[in-house]
Amino acid sequence: MPYIEGKFTMQLDEAKKNAICEKIENAVSGNFRKPKTFVMTEIKDNIPLRMNGIPLKKGAYISIKLFGTTTKAVCSGCTSEISNILKKELEIDCKCIYITYHPVDFWG
Repeated sequence: MPYIEGKFTMQLDEAKKNAICEKIENAVSGNFRKPKTFVMTEIKDNIPLRMNGIPLKKGAYISIKLFGTTTKAVCSGCTSEISNILKKELEIDCKCIYITYHPVDFWG
């Protein structure tokens, strides 16, 4: 039951959004051993993100909510995989990607 929220500074066409969603969903599903049928994803593009007070031309923030607990090692593996996807697919420098994990005890 992961919920993935992705915010990207650049505009993404529908084909690119779908491709990015699928790859991130596969990464989350695989790393956290959650069935892909329960993964929900939201992608927002053209979101102004800043680092060090400077607007990013290419940047991303990914927030992942998970039912239950996880470990730092699993999160690190997922971070590496998602960062590599965004670098390859969108040419985002890994220094301009933030990924956060939010375990949730109660899910309805």
